[in-house]
Amino acid sequence: MAISGRYTAVLDACVLFPRLQRDVLLSLAHADLYTARWTQEIEREWTTSVVEKYPDAVEKIPKLLEQMRAAVPDCLIVDYEIFIPSVILPDENDRHVLAAAIRGNADAIVSLNTKDFPAHVLAQFDVEIQTPDQFVLNQLMLNPPKALTAIKKMRARWNRPGMTAADMIDLFEKRHLVQTAAHLRDVTELI
Repeated sequence: MAISGRYTAVLDACVLFPRLQRDVLLSLAHADLYTARWTQEIEREWTTSVVEKYPDAVEKIPKLLEQMRAAVPDCLIVDYEIFIPSVILPDENDRHVLAAAIRGNADAIVSLNTKDFPAHVLAQFDVEIQTPDQFVLNQLMLNPPKALTAIKKMRARWNRPGMTAADMIDLFEKRHLVQTAAHLRDVTELI
């Protein structure tokens, strides 16, 4: 297992399910702004939800997972199960996420379910919780040139239909990345 010296975040299934959040989080990781990590169990959770909502997506999932793993080398955390019994969270079904964060030496968990990861519990393991909006905005503030370039490249990939910078910012806002959208409005010409 390689351990990164960079800030490391475990991406919860709920932030990998929505295409926009998944794409921006992985784009920022691919740009070497942070190390993104997850587990096969997290993959199973979000891909199962995608197939439940979009049954036609079942054939696309293996290729998508392959692309994600190729874009973010060493993303999978393994051998984390030993930590699960020692983790106490409000929702027992989320224990595997914190266990993965512990095993993967993560600094943060990125999740929409912040109430399921109480700060006082995470602090025992030197892990913090951030929403996707907080996390993306932090990356933009910490390294604006790299982060904006990553988002610009992401927008270029979204070529069906062609999307203007303003369109993408609107989409960020609609997809609950409100603080990020507000920040990007100030630098629209850069994305």
